[in-house]
Amino acid sequence: MSVATPDTKKRTPAELARRKGGEPIVALTAYSTPMARALDGIADLLLVGDSLGMVVYGFESTLPVTLDMMIAHGAAAVRGAARACVIVDMPFGSYQESPAQAFKNAARIMAETGCAGIKLEGGEAMAETVRFLVERGIPVLSHIGLQPQSVNVIGGFRAQGRNEVEADRVMADAHAVAKAGAFAIVIEGTNEPVARRVTEAIPVPTIGIGASPACDGQILVTEDLLGLSDGHKPRFVKRYAELHQMIAAAAAAYAEDVRSRAFPGPEHCYGPSIIDRGPKPATSQRR
Repeated sequence: MSVATPDTKKRTPAELARRKGGEPIVALTAYSTPMARALDGIADLLLVGDSLGMVVYGFESTLPVTLDMMIAHGAAAVRGAARACVIVDMPFGSYQESPAQAFKNAARIMAETGCAGIKLEGGEAMAETVRFLVERGIPVLSHIGLQPQSVNVIGGFRAQGRNEVEADRVMADAHAVAKAGAFAIVIEGTNEPVARRVTEAIPVPTIGIGASPACDGQILVTEDLLGLSDGHKPRFVKRYAELHQMIAAAAAAYAEDVRSRAFPGPEHCYGPSIIDRGPKPATSQRR
């Protein structure tokens, strides 16, 4: 009886680019070494997204996230990933000024984290920057459709491509960054028929999040699918677990054991010990 050989082949941007129209790309977020290690044998791509600002730090948007934060979390994720392709987001303000600024910061991210590439938001407006980075050896995952770093311009987190003007803009953005050399494109929060047409029209893989099942891959924030996120659950999220409730229940059981002195027990202590299970009865002192 033959035993299947584990798939340990390292995923790279070039290999993922060849997946266009083939086996769907499985992508998830990871912001720490333990999470990256847990997902490494499952996901093809691990994104250290600037969503960590909301998921980990409790910010109301991704805008306060800094380059140093992305580098710290990116390096942590890389340490936990032997197989998955790790891509690190470029935070707001770290690449929009000029292609030269983008290269300086992207090069720093790659050098200090060991990641395989970077992700940046923007379509036609960022095409020159995408080309500039790719020509200098930095793989780029582009991000179009709903762009969280631009929420103040578009009026909040609202789906894109709902009218002809928006649909044309999404399509133009996709063509621009694909032509510029992006190895794949994330399409977020976009009307399904539009995301489907984009996927059919461009030569590089699309990775959907609130887009279309026709995309060449899908990504979710891991904390969303695990039920660890607080607050509003986006329509496109499917919960595969409810770990928030499990964590709260486990912590409550621990708290009860501590208060009743059931924990720690003798098996949790080093060397001989007498476990104090509560106040001792008062004894009279002989004079």
